[in-house]
Amino acid sequence: MNKPIPGRDTKPWYRQFWPWFLMALPAAVVVAGLLTAYIAHDHADDLVVDDYYKDGLAINQQLAKKQRAQEMGLSVQLRFNGNIVTAELSGPVGDSALNLLLSHPLEADRDFTVPLVQIAPGSYRGSLERQVSLHWHWTLQGLQRDDWRLDGEIQAADIDNAAPG
Repeated sequence: MNKPIPGRDTKPWYRQFWPWFLMALPAAVVVAGLLTAYIAHDHADDLVVDDYYKDGLAINQQLAKKQRAQEMGLSVQLRFNGNIVTAELSGPVGDSALNLLLSHPLEADRDFTVPLVQIAPGSYRGSLERQVSLHWHWTLQGLQRDDWRLDGEIQAADIDNAAPG
């Protein structure tokens, strides 16, 4: 007596195509939303500063150090050749070592510090842990006496062997 009626589907709902298709659409939106939230969290913009007040106070100290370097008559010429950086410093600096901070213009996780060792009066050298290229920012300070600061941006004339960075 339980004969199927012609033209009617006798499979249960979970074996039908359309219910699964209609449930897959909202599920795909949920997965895409979670993926978007993950990407936004992991690749946050480094240009946004959380504690802008402390950074503003630090700027005053940086300006004072730059002013001190200007008063001392300090200037530097940086040269990048492969993984070697050379700094030719003019002015009254007696430090046997300097600290060079290299900052990527957009990605803070690529920033690194290079200790520079004096190889001759006014001449310092250090090894780079990775390549740098145009538009990277640099900051140079003494290790023993850090009351001065020089900074700038890497120009094409500073790089002997240009490499993408």
